[in-house]
Amino acid sequence: MPSGRLGDVVIALGVRTQTTIVLAEPLLAARRSPGARGDMPLWAALQRALRGTDTEAVDRGHGVVEIRRRRVVTRPSTPSRPSPPVLDRPVVAPDIVVTASKQGLTLASYPGSVKIVEPDGGWINAHASDGTAALARLMPALGATNLGTGRNKLFIRGIADSSFSGPTQTTTGQYLGDVRLTYNAPNPDLNLYDMKRFEILEGPQGTLYGASSLGGIMRLVPNAPDVHDFSGTVSANVGITRHGAANVDGAAMLNVPVLRDRVAVRFVAFGGRAGGYIDAPLQGRRDINHTVSYGQRATLRAEDVGGWTIEAGGVVQNIKSGDGQYVLRGDPLFTRFNLIPQPFENNYRLGYASATRAVGRVRLDSVTSIARHAISSVYDATGIDGAPEVAYYREGNEITLLSHETRLSGGGRRAPWVGGVSLISSVSRLSLYFERPARPAAEEQRGGVRNMEAEVGLFGQATRPVLPSISITVGGRLTFAHGSRHLIDLPLGEVRNSGRWDIRFSGTVGASWNDEGPVTAFFHHQQGYRPGGLGIVLGDAGLTTRQFASDDLRIYEIGMRWRGGTDGRFSGQAAIFIADWRDIQADLIGDFGLPYTANIGRGIIHGLDVDVTWRPSSTLKLSASAFLNDSRLIKPAPGFVLAPDTGDRFNRTLPNVARAGGRVAASWSRTLGSGRVLRLDGAARYFGRSQLGLSVPLDVPQGDYVVGDASVRLQAARLGISLGVMNLGDAHANSFGYGNPVGIGRRDQITPLRPRTITLGVDMRF
Repeated sequence: MPSGRLGDVVIALGVRTQTTIVLAEPLLAARRSPGARGDMPLWAALQRALRGTDTEAVDRGHGVVEIRRRRVVTRPSTPSRPSPPVLDRPVVAPDIVVTASKQGLTLASYPGSVKIVEPDGGWINAHASDGTAALARLMPALGATNLGTGRNKLFIRGIADSSFSGPTQTTTGQYLGDVRLTYNAPNPDLNLYDMKRFEILEGPQGTLYGASSLGGIMRLVPNAPDVHDFSGTVSANVGITRHGAANVDGAAMLNVPVLRDRVAVRFVAFGGRAGGYIDAPLQGRRDINHTVSYGQRATLRAEDVGGWTIEAGGVVQNIKSGDGQYVLRGDPLFTRFNLIPQPFENNYRLGYASATRAVGRVRLDSVTSIARHAISSVYDATGIDGAPEVAYYREGNEITLLSHETRLSGGGRRAPWVGGVSLISSVSRLSLYFERPARPAAEEQRGGVRNMEAEVGLFGQATRPVLPSISITVGGRLTFAHGSRHLIDLPLGEVRNSGRWDIRFSGTVGASWNDEGPVTAFFHHQQGYRPGGLGIVLGDAGLTTRQFASDDLRIYEIGMRWRGGTDGRFSGQAAIFIADWRDIQADLIGDFGLPYTANIGRGIIHGLDVDVTWRPSSTLKLSASAFLNDSRLIKPAPGFVLAPDTGDRFNRTLPNVARAGGRVAASWSRTLGSGRVLRLDGAARYFGRSQLGLSVPLDVPQGDYVVGDASVRLQAARLGISLGVMNLGDAHANSFGYGNPVGIGRRDQITPLRPRTITLGVDMRF
């Protein structure tokens, strides 16, 4: 809470913590408050906010706090044991606020499935360089392809359209705080260093987030600049992968208050190299699939600027891979006999600015961002047309994404609401061409498409109590979308252009039951869609366009959350759902490895997911997560050829959707004295069987394996040392049946798991 008038500060604090805070006298509102900053319970925040105001906070019960003039207490003449001050009494921290809900809903009242991870600094330091893959290892409901860092698609709750990245909007929305990261691009795999927490909202979020959120949204919440104190952290990790090269990564954060209590900057820099473990004997190279990544994040924060809190920041990240991480079935382990290198690059740039202020009891948030995303891939296309010459197939995609949102929210804890407007503009240029170095350049085959998408969305959502223990949530979004695509680099400069308009309403309705006890039950109906457009297809006449329709997904969910005992030793969440997905859009691979987009039909998904945590003692925590998923394409689109119906229960399941998956983990910690803490962690994950795609020849099996990890960490004051082992059993299972679109028809590509990797890490804060 920034410094300012006491009345503004306590209102903002009440909104943030969903607490009713009242002033006993109107004149108290004009007093100057220093504000409060940091992670702390409500009462600790009040202590800071009331310093120097000659006031005190009194708990009036039922979630109401009164601010009054500090009373002078005269000590009695006879000694007596004084009562402890109200602010020093132990209190239960406020319920977790689901900030991704945009309403300020608490976890207890949120009518839907949400996963919130608040890792400690040790986990961040050890796994930040792994990006989203580290989060997928924690949450089985978060799935991904495994083409390589910076090349993957993310899926939540089995909402998977295809295994290939193309011009279609993603099914999972990704955000850095309130800033949209992608629209129709692969996962940028941002480094997770100096992140505060991660939130995943499951199921379509069309009302609040619009398109590109059919499966849900993933929100990375970074630590904001601290305007009060100077601080910094550094970390470094070195490791070795069996069968491969060494790994190294490091990161540093520096927080500097430029104008104390008003302005601060926070700078994060990171870099690393993940060693390869695949050899290419025909090229005379070893460990060809190494990946180098580096970049930085910078944020400037100014508080109490005429009542506003303003942030401006930027992200730069570069990912460069030496080659693909796939091999061919039947070849020696971790060996691939291709003739040419197949490098990959993913260069991401992001700039953003946001402004927030309290206007009475209403909060105003506005954020604007622009992202530039450049992706390039090279594939070995030798023999594609039967010719013996070496051939390359290259893909390049340059994307510019402009995003803006302004919203108002308020209503307090009992009846929160939000409403606003959003604007999105995405322009991408996808270039495709074959090259044969032994032939004249004039014989190269080139083609491409320029995609332009624009959206304007008006949205609103509100929660109202209808009974003392039951609240109803209703919301809707009206979207106006326009898209156009035209082919480029055609013979004689020919350009074929076409566009389309789309207007769509997406709604949501939910109900939650909670009687201020440890159990919350909820029902949620959500809707999401992606507008249709024009795809490119390679035919006898060369590249042409083909229309594909909008798809629509509706999900119905019933679930519950619980927290056992006053200390919350036993907690969990469980939900069952059914999803109806019509006119599924999918990016597919066609002739010569070229991507194209088509509607593949209607799918039905039934699912169950469960998360349980038990703390049998103050030193031991046990957790388990699991899901069951039954997805089928029940009505294939005309002309879409499925694999023959063999009766196999995996036949015709949606791509990359396993029938089952889960994770069990244990964490033990003990204080050794002198501020030293020893911690042991272990986990085992099961990845169920899935298949690469639906139609022939993409019905390739993958998955069905178990992986174990373990780590030990010693924290001594400001210094931490950790030792971790990933893939304890050195499993070599096929995690993804794809690596090169040109040879996909041979059905012999597999992506082995990274072999056993041992990592030693050191980190320090100051």
